[in-house]
Amino acid sequence: MQYLKSDIKRKKQILMGEGYQVSTFRTLVSDGTSANFLYRATQFLMKYRLSPIALITLWLNRVINGCVIGAQAMFDKGFVIMHPVGVVINSKVRGGIDITVESGVVIGDEKGKAPLLGNNIFIGAGAKIIGGIAIGDNVKIGANAVVVKDVPSNVTVVGIPARIINKSQEKKC
Repeated sequence: MQYLKSDIKRKKQILMGEGYQVSTFRTLVSDGTSANFLYRATQFLMKYRLSPIALITLWLNRVINGCVIGAQAMFDKGFVIMHPVGVVINSKVRGGIDITVESGVVIGDEKGKAPLLGNNIFIGAGAKIIGGIAIGDNVKIGANAVVVKDVPSNVTVVGIPARIINKSQEKKC
């Protein structure tokens, strides 16, 4: 629960960046905030070895928000789920500061290895990040991209399979 306040503060900043005059109340009742709250509650309960109750918060997140975030998935402060429906995040996933997730995102493991996400990452709707890969800092992952290889910092990736797009180069990831 220690990061929930920073998650909500960051979500408010994101919403205000879209030109809205946003109150704290509007942020609290916006799409995805309850998913963030239940995820952080699950983390808190797991930390204090209250896994039976944590299973209830996982179930509530699935029923209320339509998303599944593994009980042991770890994200630092500033984790924001904009639209929770269809979001699936494996328990082995680790993420840094300021990660934004849109609807339908899957972050999963392959052969027991899950992605490691850096800081300041935006993951577009429907994107898939699979396997024991590393995503660098300041990365944008486009909608419906399928990322199965490491992504360096400071890039945008799009497509299936995901590739880096810059004005001067393209490189498959």
